Amino acid sequence: MNIFRYFEERVEAAFGSLVSEGVLPAGLDLTRVAVEPPRDPSHGDLSTNAAMVLAKPAGAKPRELAEQIAARLSSEASVTEVSVAGPGFINLRLAPSFWQARVPDILRAAVSYGASDLGAESAVNVEYVSANPTGPMHVGHVRGAVFGDALANLLEKVGYKVCREYYINDAGGQIEVLARSALLRYREALGEDIGAIPEGLYPGDYLKPVGQALAAEHGRSLLEMNEADALRVARETAVAAMMELIRGDLAVLGIAHDVFFSELSLHKSGAVEKTLKKLEDKGLIYIGTLEPPKGEVPDDWEARPQTLFRSTQFGDDTDRALKKSDGSWTYFAPDIAYHLDKFERGYRTMIDVWGADHSGYIKRMRAAIEGVTGGEAEFDVKVCQMVRLFRNGEPVRMSKRAGDFVTLRDVVDEVGKDVVRFMMLTRKNDAPLDFDFAKVMEQSRDNPVFYVQYAHARIHSVLRNAAETGAYDLSDSALANADLSRLTDEAEMSLVRLMASFPRQVEQAAQAHEPHRIAFYLDDLAAAFHALWNKGKDEPSLRFIQANDPDATLARLALIRAAAYVIAAGLGILGVEPIEEMR
Repeated sequence: MNIFRYFEERVEAAFGSLVSEGVLPAGLDLTRVAVEPPRDPSHGDLSTNAAMVLAKPAGAKPRELAEQIAARLSSEASVTEVSVAGPGFINLRLAPSFWQARVPDILRAAVSYGASDLGAESAVNVEYVSANPTGPMHVGHVRGAVFGDALANLLEKVGYKVCREYYINDAGGQIEVLARSALLRYREALGEDIGAIPEGLYPGDYLKPVGQALAAEHGRSLLEMNEADALRVARETAVAAMMELIRGDLAVLGIAHDVFFSELSLHKSGAVEKTLKKLEDKGLIYIGTLEPPKGEVPDDWEARPQTLFRSTQFGDDTDRALKKSDGSWTYFAPDIAYHLDKFERGYRTMIDVWGADHSGYIKRMRAAIEGVTGGEAEFDVKVCQMVRLFRNGEPVRMSKRAGDFVTLRDVVDEVGKDVVRFMMLTRKNDAPLDFDFAKVMEQSRDNPVFYVQYAHARIHSVLRNAAETGAYDLSDSALANADLSRLTDEAEMSLVRLMASFPRQVEQAAQAHEPHRIAFYLDDLAAAFHALWNKGKDEPSLRFIQANDPDATLARLALIRAAAYVIAAGLGILGVEPIEEMR
């Protein structure tokens, strides 16, 4: 149950009654009406802006309209107090029984708590990772991978039909370098002394198995081929091997994509030409010469007549080149074709997760998608800033030289998948993130992943202790029927109120495309639980198990079992396994 949505419906019902009584005109737009927690908790449990946003179209004074709405809301059985504040905000205070009744809601839903039909099965394409298939994944890929996967989980939680997609950049200069590097390792596998790896080729040892595979399959025949054919064979083998390596790296993080889409397939199928023809038919392509841009000159600028896309027509800073001077396409052209392909596969909502070094590409891509789809597609880009690695407070030095960078597997092998996933979501995606190998393993309040997991493990420790007594039926159905009116302490009620806000938190995070909000929420929920635990240490009457009071015990066990479900539900969105026992 989303209590905020429920009370929005109650506010709308109050408006309906005012309309039927002739107090207000019919047909008012209620989409801006919101029910939220008040900024100051002392004002109540809920607050609505209904009178503030509807007074003008209703031809009424905000405070007078608020008084009329408040009078009708006061008749709600779950409302104990209604007040009008300031120019017309309406604050509600709810009965303890209303909050206590949310505990059985959670117990019945279990880890499905927070799920909704907000997305109504609408198709959403989330493209993330899309690392060049030229080697193993390094730590720079980790944040975008985790963010994209958690975002996909979040959207699925609220009812969207999500496609997790990886765009394979298997065309262009880097793949040419990969093929030449693989051929060098092929010659090495045949027994040739290749010496030092030439500048400009990939020197990593991870290409040795590729060379060995080429030698095993083709013997010395590649040496006898013309270079173009040999490079084609090497390219296909190397890309396939790198993608297998990348899939394995992602699996270590618990990530599996639904679709791997090849850039090369766009070129082979003629999709790029078809897309450009579509834009040309719309009058969005022309031959022209761009003015040199101010400041740093981009790679795709040339002082000559070019095939240009009218990007400025859709809010970009300049029109964009689609062809290079040698007649080949710029990166922009196949990217337009790729997103049109997504659109034609039925995805009206597309979300791309990019690294910070691509942020300057957003305006042109947004313009292209608006142009090629006629404005029918919703396109969002989430930029993930860099991760700075530390060890005991000291920066971990890396370079692009082979063997001198930290791979994804290095990080996961050292601290574990769940620690990596949680920590990558402890900052908003567009803020830099520091990852200290030592600190993420600390068992302290300063380590959010420990703090949340410790709350979950503590709850299960209490439940095990209760089970060992043999005195209680600890099934969810039995706990849901406990006398929850025994939950009266403010620390208990604070925990209930926070848990009841989870469905709203999930929906808001999904609408904003911000899974880090769930990590933040879990930290708050863990803090509320630990506060209750610590209060029980100081006040024995508040401990979860009361040997002489089975009703209070069952109510509190129901409360903490519900808290464990909410923690597990939140961790599930992040792709993290909840721990039942700390090691």
